[in-house]
Amino acid sequence: MIHQYKLNGYNIVMDTYSGAVHVVDDLAFDIIALYEATPVEEIVTMMLEQYANDPEINETEIRDTLSDVEELKANGELFTEDLYQDLSIDLKNRQTFVKALCLNVAHTCNLTCDYCFASQGKYNGDRAIMKFEVGKQAIDFLLENSGFHSNLDVDFFGGEPLMAWRVVKQIVEYARSKEEESNKTFRFTFTTNGMLLNDEINEFLNKEMYNVVLSLDGRKEIHDRLRRTVNGKGSYDYILPKFQKFVEGRGDKEYYVRGTYTGNNVDFTNDIFHVANLGFDKLSMEPVICDPSEPYALTEEHLPALYRQYEILAEEMLKRGEEGNDFTFYHYMLDLSEGPCIQKRISGCGSGTEYMAVTPWGEIFPCHQFVGDEEFSLGNIWDGVTKPELQCQFKEVNCYSKPECQDCWAKLYCSGGCPANSLHATGSLKGNYEFSCDLFRKRVECSMMVKVAESIREMEAEAMVAE
Repeated sequence: MIHQYKLNGYNIVMDTYSGAVHVVDDLAFDIIALYEATPVEEIVTMMLEQYANDPEINETEIRDTLSDVEELKANGELFTEDLYQDLSIDLKNRQTFVKALCLNVAHTCNLTCDYCFASQGKYNGDRAIMKFEVGKQAIDFLLENSGFHSNLDVDFFGGEPLMAWRVVKQIVEYARSKEEESNKTFRFTFTTNGMLLNDEINEFLNKEMYNVVLSLDGRKEIHDRLRRTVNGKGSYDYILPKFQKFVEGRGDKEYYVRGTYTGNNVDFTNDIFHVANLGFDKLSMEPVICDPSEPYALTEEHLPALYRQYEILAEEMLKRGEEGNDFTFYHYMLDLSEGPCIQKRISGCGSGTEYMAVTPWGEIFPCHQFVGDEEFSLGNIWDGVTKPELQCQFKEVNCYSKPECQDCWAKLYCSGGCPANSLHATGSLKGNYEFSCDLFRKRVECSMMVKVAESIREMEAEAMVAE
């Protein structure tokens, strides 16, 4: 399976199953497009006609390029076969262990964001704060069910987890106390709207949290439109200085400023650049997932504009990189040299099997986006998983179990997409949320182009040094 596209002056050819990415000239690009379905002599004739006015293209050049393509194919770098179909079947039968928990320590929030998938933190239920006894048992559950995993991840989530600050500290302290005897290491992540940040909290987060996610949607007018306090006031002016102070003390530790873009800001790159210009250099911006009837919903009509926004973002990142004021964009962090192992590429996020969410009452769900939907309750942290048949459904969800994924060139980058989004869009875990698929493919194209451009820039710089 081959994917070819042109972007920012580059002719890019991707071979799906080998992961090889090639930058080629126009002649090679056109030959590769014909290679599998067209006889060689016919390709030569077609290229001679197509490049008749190009003095540098003759039959010798065409045949040499054909030989190069043949060599790449022989080396397993073009037109490689799918060797992973059987592996996807084996993954269904594998024994899995839990390596990450999302602890919903607070089913309540001090903001009333219109697009909140968790219904302003309540998850369509009662407001609640997790008690330490529940958090302690959640850590024990993770330790007991982690198998061979030595690095365990715990995400503090809500609602707004800072509203459960005391229990967060207690859970961290307890988990740390179990590391030596269990021979396990905990990595904590914290997602916050920033309203309650202060010096004491900053110090603790910077000491204990492997990653911190800060929610900011961009420009003041965009952020305040949908992210308001319980009194109906915008939160931008209040949280921005808190975020700036927090990141200033963060040092080289991981963090992300994460925004959500909607139909209100289809020009979302202006929000990304706004946040970058404020001094933040690790950014993420996600499309809103909501009922199509909402006035801020994204639709297929927005796709052409959104595609162009991702291109603008890639071009600007390259420009800023040359100027020395670059920033990281989460969805463009593509590792073309190694990247995730093939099992991870096929099985995806591991929701319901390796990753689970825990409510303030200790109920277990496949991930935070299923919380509140009793049909997808897996069990609880005392009794463990009591619905193994439901867990098996998640084990079977991957890019090979979804019919729409079979001919998609990006399937080994998305692993079949988000099961929650699939369920909410189609009613099935094995369905496809096509809008999300379209955006994902565009992001992969743009991120590949960025990596290609950066690689060429590095090679040119090395060549200049060598001279």
